[in-house]
Amino acid sequence: MDRRNFIRLAGGGVVAAAAATTVSGCSFGTAYPPVTLEAWNGPGAESEPRRRALAYALTAPNPHNRQAWLVDLREPGVVTLMVDRRRLLPETDPLGRQVLIGHGAFLELLVMGLAEQGLRGDVAVWPHGELPEQLKDWDDRPVARITLVSGAQKDPLFAQVLLRHTPKIAFDTARPVTTASLKTLIESVPAGCLRADGTVDAGRLESLRALCSAADDTELLTARTVMESLRLTRIGPDEISGHRDGISIMSPMARLAAAAGMFDRTQPPAKGSNGFAQMQDFTAALVRSAMGFVWIVSPGNSRAQQLAAGRAYLRLQLKATELGVGVHPLSQSLQEYPEMAPHRARAHQLLIGEPAFHGPGSETVQMLCRIGYTPAPASATPRRPLDHLLVA
Repeated sequence: MDRRNFIRLAGGGVVAAAAATTVSGCSFGTAYPPVTLEAWNGPGAESEPRRRALAYALTAPNPHNRQAWLVDLREPGVVTLMVDRRRLLPETDPLGRQVLIGHGAFLELLVMGLAEQGLRGDVAVWPHGELPEQLKDWDDRPVARITLVSGAQKDPLFAQVLLRHTPKIAFDTARPVTTASLKTLIESVPAGCLRADGTVDAGRLESLRALCSAADDTELLTARTVMESLRLTRIGPDEISGHRDGISIMSPMARLAAAAGMFDRTQPPAKGSNGFAQMQDFTAALVRSAMGFVWIVSPGNSRAQQLAAGRAYLRLQLKATELGVGVHPLSQSLQEYPEMAPHRARAHQLLIGEPAFHGPGSETVQMLCRIGYTPAPASATPRRPLDHLLVA
């Protein structure tokens, strides 16, 4: 779910992750270090049922690839899921909504991983009450308590779990997404309190692309939100292997810049600068290539509904993987920091015809994603080892 694939250079320039893969006299490779992708090989010989299921769950999509999950296995036959409060995104996700969507995706994969072993995961969300609205008031209360019970049917979408990757490159604009594929994606979201919708209509696409571009520009012009991404940027095999999270960049040009001390993590480029223009062009290319959009809506905005949105999104992405369709979140316009408020209002008007957050029970758009076909398979992203997620 991360979406920033650029770095700022000292002096105002920018190197994008999509930069050229060869540099004169340079033999840098572009593949992530194999050790950082071990999770995508599955649990291997891991035999303990909870750990085996968790080995799949930790591949879940999550904002900025922060992997803000903590898991307690000290109670036999139970998995307790919590938030790692050291891994929040206070600038771009000031209310923690997106982090909890990532927890919902983790939870869905955990349940699927248990079912693959013939075990049902009975999920009780927020057993000690929901987390407060403000991050400063968050504590260590559990997000969910999952009890293992024998007897469960395997999920047919499980076959896609280790094949699911989020595409962060431009889609093939010569290949449209059919209405039939869109309908299948929408129907992959289970019937219930949430609903999904989408469009491949050319007229609607233009207005939604414009929305996403405007929201991108606002995020680029808001210094603290850009700096949050820059601080989480990992360049080259050593940084990527050392963190296994955040925004990973392996392009040769970026690595050369970092090696030369030209990677500037102290300030964002100013509007009108060459650096800003390059950043804007990079994000605009992703938006322009959207061949359709899908979105997930909840009847309110409770913490339980945010988790449910994550579970629904995970299933939608697995179905997309089965269909060969790429799904990439462009949810900047839904973020809750003050500068994004006009875009959040515009998004709700365009998508559901209602103002944003106009009452306790008002519908809330939880996810907005572009869809399309990639010219090449999307790559896996680094994941931390399972033991790093466990409460000692």
